[in-house]
Amino acid sequence: MSPNSKGVEILSIGTELLLGNIINTNAQWISEQLSQLGLHHFRQSTVGDNFDRIIKVIQEISKRSNLLITTGGLGPTPDDLTTEAIAKSFNVSLFERPHLWDEIKQKLPNSKLKDDSSSLRKQCFFPKNAQIINNPRGTAPGMIWEPIKGFTILTFPGVPSEMKTMWEETAYDFIKTKFSDSYSFFSNTLKFAGIGESSVAEKINDLLNLKNPTVAPYANLGEVKLRITARAKNDLEARNIIMPVKEKLKKKFSKFIFGEDHETLPSVLIKELTKRKETIVFAESCTGGLLSSSITSISGSSQVFQGSIVSYSNKLKNSLLNISEEKLTKYGAVSEEVCEAMAINVREKLGADWAIAISGIAGPNGGSEDKPVGLVYISISGPNNHITNIKKIFNSTRNRLEIQTLSVNVCLNSLRLILLSNSK
Repeated sequence: MSPNSKGVEILSIGTELLLGNIINTNAQWISEQLSQLGLHHFRQSTVGDNFDRIIKVIQEISKRSNLLITTGGLGPTPDDLTTEAIAKSFNVSLFERPHLWDEIKQKLPNSKLKDDSSSLRKQCFFPKNAQIINNPRGTAPGMIWEPIKGFTILTFPGVPSEMKTMWEETAYDFIKTKFSDSYSFFSNTLKFAGIGESSVAEKINDLLNLKNPTVAPYANLGEVKLRITARAKNDLEARNIIMPVKEKLKKKFSKFIFGEDHETLPSVLIKELTKRKETIVFAESCTGGLLSSSITSISGSSQVFQGSIVSYSNKLKNSLLNISEEKLTKYGAVSEEVCEAMAINVREKLGADWAIAISGIAGPNGGSEDKPVGLVYISISGPNNHITNIKKIFNSTRNRLEIQTLSVNVCLNSLRLILLSNSK
């Protein structure tokens, strides 16, 4: 698409999006795909399942854009209005594609067809000269249609897995051939832990003004990302443009960068422990199993993760982790002394190389002047009597889940740094 072109828009259709019942992940995913293709994507719109409003917004978009990508509203129910509304926007009739009905019948059991055949059949009607986008994972096909010269519409279902498959199998090549120029965008994301977005931005002010590649910071809870994006004729050329900036960042933030792109703290930790042939266990209190869940969400975690003890009450800290009643009474469950004993004892009890224990006050209740909401103790026990104790006081304005999530991040990142400093 030339620099003077009008660009691309995304239209998400569905009342459930406006009500906040679901998160619009489709628009985010399509945006990333368009960026990789080097296209000028400048606007996103969302409209409910209302025939007249869909028509109005499509007509408006057709006057200012070259390419419209829609998601949602292609199903068999009465509120699936997208194809009909698009046709009405340009006063065009819909015609049945008999072969699509044959394909739908092959995909669904006979009982479903008997109950719902009339509504399912509406998915077979398209403008006469529309190209069909096959849907291998569902019954609702999409279309590629140019209703007026210089304006093309691509339609996709709202189900993310269906939309992504259709994009990859059909739409990507079509868009690249017809709309993308000889240049494309390639991005590489560096991920940081243990440092805030403002601190990162202050140290890279010169890089934030670069034109090619561009460097953009993003912050998630407990994590900062720097996305480096290059515009080039191919991925290899883009990687070469990115490399000097990437190396500069790695040198400047060597301790804070834990991974790239799709890597996470749990995946990086699992990879390192697997390489070292070491195992890990947890003793959790305030996180209630969230630390264990973060590890087991990663395929391959069974290579290193032995198990955990979630001892929320003092009674179970005593019976399962052998924390004496005297210690619990003297120091309290939320204390360095108890947390350290939890780490040492769970490592011994479950027989692992490493153990992480965590105890704290996640709130919103339960805090005191001496031990406020947001106070968390973490202890890491390892080979050769290794002990690392960490005290964190998270801002009490954080909600309970945020404090728990941040605590998990600190646990994982702290062990990552310990392993980094004791590389085998």
